Amino acid sequence: MFRPSTPTGSAANTVPQRLFACAFGLLLALSLLKLGNPVVMDTKVATPTNGLEWVLTAWPMVVGQALLGLVILLGIPAARGRPTVPRWLLLAPVPWLVWQCVAATDSIDAARTTPTLLHFSATVACYYLGLFCLSPIRELRWFWAMLLVGFGLVLLSGWQQHFGGLQATRDYFFTEIYPGLQGEVPAMLLKRMSSDRIFATLFYPNTLAGAVLLLCPVSVGALPSIFRDGPVRRVALLLMLALSAGCMVWSGSKAGWLLMLGLGLVALLRHRFPRSLKIAVVLTVLVAGMAGFLWKYSGYLKKGAPSAVARADYWEAAITVTRENPLTGTGPGTFGRAYEEIKRPESEMAQLTHNDFLQQATDSGVPGFVLFTGFMAMTLIRLGRRAWRFPDPIKFWVWLGVLGVMLQSLVDFGWYIPAISWPVMTLTGWLVGSMTNGLDKPNSPKLTSRLI
Repeated sequence: MFRPSTPTGSAANTVPQRLFACAFGLLLALSLLKLGNPVVMDTKVATPTNGLEWVLTAWPMVVGQALLGLVILLGIPAARGRPTVPRWLLLAPVPWLVWQCVAATDSIDAARTTPTLLHFSATVACYYLGLFCLSPIRELRWFWAMLLVGFGLVLLSGWQQHFGGLQATRDYFFTEIYPGLQGEVPAMLLKRMSSDRIFATLFYPNTLAGAVLLLCPVSVGALPSIFRDGPVRRVALLLMLALSAGCMVWSGSKAGWLLMLGLGLVALLRHRFPRSLKIAVVLTVLVAGMAGFLWKYSGYLKKGAPSAVARADYWEAAITVTRENPLTGTGPGTFGRAYEEIKRPESEMAQLTHNDFLQQATDSGVPGFVLFTGFMAMTLIRLGRRAWRFPDPIKFWVWLGVLGVMLQSLVDFGWYIPAISWPVMTLTGWLVGSMTNGLDKPNSPKLTSRLI
């Protein structure tokens, strides 16, 4: 049973709590801006050598992990007791992480497994920071503000790419960088630089779509706590929605489009208005969304959905590798090595499975797959039942964002990118710690349906 955590006193946070919330929000914002590459490709990311490079280029994982260590130190005095939650929710990520360590002992490539294991440890640390340190804080205005400023900068970067910045980057890459790197450029990077799909500060377009799926709903829930003035809040929300919609469309993510449509329908279903009107609105949105999808991607579908075919090839290979290594897999982060040995000559090389759940199976065996899938599915279901009825709408919107990005994990690899997995686990831990016993009973207050 969920029971309330120890109260923190007045709505005004303590100094350690304010400092921690601000620092943690800033770290997650920086992860969106600087830690958008997959951990298995971290060796390709050079450490910046001057101030301009620190501002303009991506950072290696070790920098983000060092900053996370500082945030953990700030979180110790900010923690207030232990939230009384079901023990399985309290310990859920631990068996999975332990099994990753077990699978690492039988890895076929320790050079890829070690950074992946460190990344997984950091991701679990984010879960517990959200659970123990963030959830007891009553006033999270600065945390949300920092996180959404980072998200806003990502969206602005995407718009800048669409309106000329991407072409300028492409010209610079192919004239100044590529000539000296031929033969060493990953195929996915070359494909990204040759495409008109925007990716902002993240690894590639689908990663940008994942960030939008996660943080656009969070923006809807969190902006009312940041802006007290009604008109300002409405303008900020409309601006964030417009920026998010543009980035989703220009990212060219087919799965992102469909998932955003699905999340919108879920949000509509939660609102209280007449059933007949609800059905009419849902059908209208569904038909309009599907029509827009078919119009936008008709050319892609006529070509036979090549990216879907490629993913099917990766998934088939993952199943084959899992069948041959059912207990410990080939080691965390090693799908690329295993796939290289069994892929068809005509198939495009990939370092990740484009399915986080299958990636767990191929990298850490059936136990890793079961522990990861069980943790995420059971947590989302348990939290979803409560978020749907919770009188504080921000928890519903945060849960909706986490749901969206985890559904995207069925066709992508956000779990291996700090910019996605760190905010996801932080917000999941916060939800677990902040949802109290009141949700185990029928909700008496009328749900807040008007957010702006």
